[in-house]
Amino acid sequence: MAAKILEIENLTVSFDGFKALNQLNFDMDEGELRVIIGPNGAGKTTFLDVITGKVQPTEGRARFKGKNLRSRSEDEIARLGIGRKFQTPRVYLNLTPRENLDLACNRYKTVLSTLFQQTSAAERRTVGGLLQVIGLTAKADITAGLLSHGEKQWLEIGMLVAQSPDLLLVDEPVAGLTDEETEQTGELLMSLAESHSIIVIEHDMEFVRQIARKVTVLHEGALLCEGGIEEVQSDPRVIEVYLGKPEESPQAA
Repeated sequence: MAAKILEIENLTVSFDGFKALNQLNFDMDEGELRVIIGPNGAGKTTFLDVITGKVQPTEGRARFKGKNLRSRSEDEIARLGIGRKFQTPRVYLNLTPRENLDLACNRYKTVLSTLFQQTSAAERRTVGGLLQVIGLTAKADITAGLLSHGEKQWLEIGMLVAQSPDLLLVDEPVAGLTDEETEQTGELLMSLAESHSIIVIEHDMEFVRQIARKVTVLHEGALLCEGGIEEVQSDPRVIEVYLGKPEESPQAA
């Protein structure tokens, strides 16, 4: 049986009386790719905020590899092995993809040292491998500001992987992407799932169908249901609160 990498127990987060999370229970195995869906206001972002230490729970606890995350700082949690990618890419637009990845590989580097100090052979090999994984080898030495929105998303995912986290938290990675970029993003995440545990927050149901192995549905801060994509989509509760009426067959929710 696979070990649990993340365990959430009776987690509640209240903001001035409003419960963004309400007695939420959740767990996932090491090496698992999990997709979390739910309507706006379901608590998805707050869920990630608690895991990364940005928000402290009102009640309950979150454990990562058996360690209680409560009261730990965001930096400390990142050092434990949790990396988060936000919806909007956060890359250095005036640096090249190669320089962005070089900077991400070494937390002690600065932008200036990346530009003016020689990179070690080991770091060059690591960066070269990451460029290949994210499909940006051919654009490694152009300014990142010239990349498409999808390519910036892949670059930030590569920068996240460069920090060697055990758990990747990826928030709406295909928002604003073309169909081709969306498919390539799915292929990238499925490839990374061979060596990482990954949680993906997403609204695009076509993309969810592409990558989903197990889907968790949140509603009003609590777990609504969980299972395979076909099982989840046919659940009457999900149809009612998230996917719409059965005859609608939405492309995205």
